[in-house]
Amino acid sequence: MTHFFTHNGLPLLFVAVMIESFGLPIPGETSLITFAVLASEGHYDIRWVIVIAAAGAIVGDNLGFWLIGRLGGRELFERWDWLHRYSDRVLPRGEALMERHGGAIVFFGRFVSILRYTIAWIAGFSKMRWWRFLFWNAAGGIAWATAVALIAYYLGHALVSEIERYGLYAVVVVVVIGVPSFVAIRRTRTRLEGRL
Repeated sequence: MTHFFTHNGLPLLFVAVMIESFGLPIPGETSLITFAVLASEGHYDIRWVIVIAAAGAIVGDNLGFWLIGRLGGRELFERWDWLHRYSDRVLPRGEALMERHGGAIVFFGRFVSILRYTIAWIAGFSKMRWWRFLFWNAAGGIAWATAVALIAYYLGHALVSEIERYGLYAVVVVVVIGVPSFVAIRRTRTRLEGRL
């Protein structure tokens, strides 16, 4: 599996993050984490991983803003009954939040899984000015790519070093500590998403 990622290179990371940011729920953030860990093993330069992921996030969000938010509009969601019911429940709250806290929502939305691939649409529906969206979106995309990549890079580097030094015992310790931490982070994200 490592060979697949190292062979296909950073364009794969760009495409994965861009497609997720556009609005299709594929694992863009997981791809970023994978490439950051590969960088910690010497396969890539972490700076390029960050630049490519940030560029994919910005391009994908802008495509979603224009193609779905502005050109498609709310009418796009009224074509299918199941999507119409979802949009009637979620979009008014999203648009109200966008009206009050537009820039902050675009920036911090990058760090919340469901908002990561829908916030650009909502900004487009809400007729947010594009230059304002672009500023906050670029700031969020760069901050997200940098934070996630560096955390994965340093944790990945530490994990590889510990496994080389301590062998299987290191894996057991990481699993015992990592699994509860992962569950706690997911629960916190779910609570935050439920409030939005």
